[in-house]
Amino acid sequence: MKAIVCEEFAPIDQLKYREFPVPTVKPGHVLIDVLAAGVNFPDGLIVQGKYQVKPECPFVPGGEVAGVIREVGEGVPHLTPGRTVVALPRVGGYAETVLCPMSHVMPLPDFIPPVEAAGLITAHATAHHALKQRANLQPGETLAITGAAGGTGIAAVQIGKAMGATVIAICSTEEKLAFAKSQGADILINSSTSDVKAELKKINDGKGVDVVYETVGGDLFHACTRAMAWKGRLLVVGFAGGTIPEFPINLALVKGFSVVGVFWGSFTAHEPQAFMDNMQELVAWYQQGKVKVVVDTVFPLEQAQQALEHVTGRKVMGKVMLQIGEQ
Repeated sequence: MKAIVCEEFAPIDQLKYREFPVPTVKPGHVLIDVLAAGVNFPDGLIVQGKYQVKPECPFVPGGEVAGVIREVGEGVPHLTPGRTVVALPRVGGYAETVLCPMSHVMPLPDFIPPVEAAGLITAHATAHHALKQRANLQPGETLAITGAAGGTGIAAVQIGKAMGATVIAICSTEEKLAFAKSQGADILINSSTSDVKAELKKINDGKGVDVVYETVGGDLFHACTRAMAWKGRLLVVGFAGGTIPEFPINLALVKGFSVVGVFWGSFTAHEPQAFMDNMQELVAWYQQGKVKVVVDTVFPLEQAQQALEHVTGRKVMGKVMLQIGEQ
């Protein structure tokens, strides 16, 4: 099969598009012919050896796909060949065929196109898990989102609105802010031209923000720590800006807020049933029009390097996808 192969941890431009062995099906797993794969910021970190998870080289990156089941292993009673599914293989998705545990495979409803379905997993499911399980976001609370125009940021905008929050989008350009507004953001802050800390502290009658969905790191993280409301929850989602901040822990003590880590990959491994329950709710919200996958660009498989560079360059508004099989 054709695949994008990481032969050793190295810059993204060292990825190879070449032949790679088709995985062998094994008990409890499903072999899937891939139609589309999502391209996510962590994919770029994984191939460079900069992520928490370091697969054994050579490997195929890509953690979310939609496709058609080719073969099922022993002990898989509920899935059959020919069924269209969405799946979370962790790695292996940038390929024509991928192997995935049955616990991370879900039948795809007819009303979701495969390209959108593959983009509904990582970004939306991360935001959903963060806001539901980690922040316990409540209707009427304020939710600030940094990097709000990116794949997981815009998902958090949509899901925050679905959960009844007042959503504050923080972006670096007016174009990105307009995009966030089109997806439901109530309050817009331009991080390039505004004092983010001062603007956030005005929220909630001067009490600060209840929940922050923080994806950027660096100076934005520090601004958010100084604008938290009492009993607020600062969600640490990622560091797309490239700088992992050092946190002055006394701020959490004095201001009475929580700093909460969000590692969705670990959540899916430790709580697979909760993950599947979340996906069922997301699919229902999709059908109701409360959330949607906004596709920025679709690349063919052989252009996965360009797709990753597009994502890691923080140029994206929405999701970047790879189209692999015939839709």
